[in-house]
Amino acid sequence: MPTTLSAASRVVATPDHVATTLSGDAIILGMTDGVYYGLNPVGTRIWELVRDPTTLGEVATTIAREFDVSMEQALADLLVLAGELESRHLLNVVAAEAS
Repeated sequence: MPTTLSAASRVVATPDHVATTLSGDAIILGMTDGVYYGLNPVGTRIWELVRDPTTLGEVATTIAREFDVSMEQALADLLVLAGELESRHLLNVVAAEAS
């Protein structure tokens, strides 16, 4: 069942994939479904950022800065992509780190 994602959601790419970058676009093979997924350069940068556990808010901040978009737009678009990646078993929501 998909999780309700927010800026506070801590996420990480699943280990169940094989990925490479070709001409600035990420190509990902989901090992659970055998389907290839393609990400444009912005999606590729997001994919790079979620290889290690991070919050979606942190990713949105980086995307807003690097691609000169508003934080609100970056987060809105990121939540859509993260939801799609999660539904395809390419992104996991992980527990917050203990302080």
